Amino acid sequence: MTQPVYFLSHGGGPWPWLDGEFRRDFDWLEASLKALPGQLPERPRAVLAISGHWEEAEFTVSAAAAPGMVYDYSGFPEHTYHIRYPAPGSPELAARVAELAHGAGIAMGSDPARGFDHGTFSMMQPIYPQSDVPVVSLSMKVGYDPAAHLALGRALAPLRDEGVLIVGSGLSYHNLRAFDARAALPSAQFDAWLRHTLLDLSPEAREAALLQWDSAPAARLAHPREDHLIPLMVAAGAAGHDPATCIYSQADLRGGVTASAYRFGADITPSGYDRIGQRLAGVSG
Repeated sequence: MTQPVYFLSHGGGPWPWLDGEFRRDFDWLEASLKALPGQLPERPRAVLAISGHWEEAEFTVSAAAAPGMVYDYSGFPEHTYHIRYPAPGSPELAARVAELAHGAGIAMGSDPARGFDHGTFSMMQPIYPQSDVPVVSLSMKVGYDPAAHLALGRALAPLRDEGVLIVGSGLSYHNLRAFDARAALPSAQFDAWLRHTLLDLSPEAREAALLQWDSAPAARLAHPREDHLIPLMVAAGAAGHDPATCIYSQADLRGGVTASAYRFGADITPSGYDRIGQRLAGVSG
């Protein structure tokens, strides 16, 4: 069965391992991530995660059989620098990723030592808390060329029929200098454009709009540096002509940020997230 594709928010730092107000800010996000396995046609044999926290001179895939941890944040409690998400890797999937990329004329490096950064482990913890699904990380390419990342996604689309869940992990709004009430207007403006682009446009128009994302309203206020948006390009490329569904939407994250996340694929069944989403976040399928 064909797996859907996702562009997800991974939240702030190691939030699943925190408590208090900071953790509560991500309650709606957590609900959406916990609901994700119920949206899938079958349990994936592996997850391919494109994180907004890993970029290389060329696309690179992690080939570690037992990935370690990359604590790529600062200012959090000491215990968050010792947390573990001990999911296995998959050298076999890494080799398949390289094979597909090379077949499309795309250079693909391999890193046998790359661990999970928080763009991967903070996202995966609520989805598969038992850490029993193999996870392979895939880097972005320096320069953030949307066309190159869309092309890579298209090359990797066959993985969907091989039991692999492809996930772009970032944030629909990522301006850390204005991640509070000051973000209310620009994040809402950019989110409205993103939602329209993904939900309302034809696949061809969707891709054309994504290629010109920096012409969107408030684009450079929402993404001064587009590292947290570019994983969407890989996801959209892998999605092909599949329709998108908004599975998470919040207008008051951290006091004013509008954020959202999306699924590409067949409609979610009534027993899936759509009912939960409507109740928790005002999101319809």
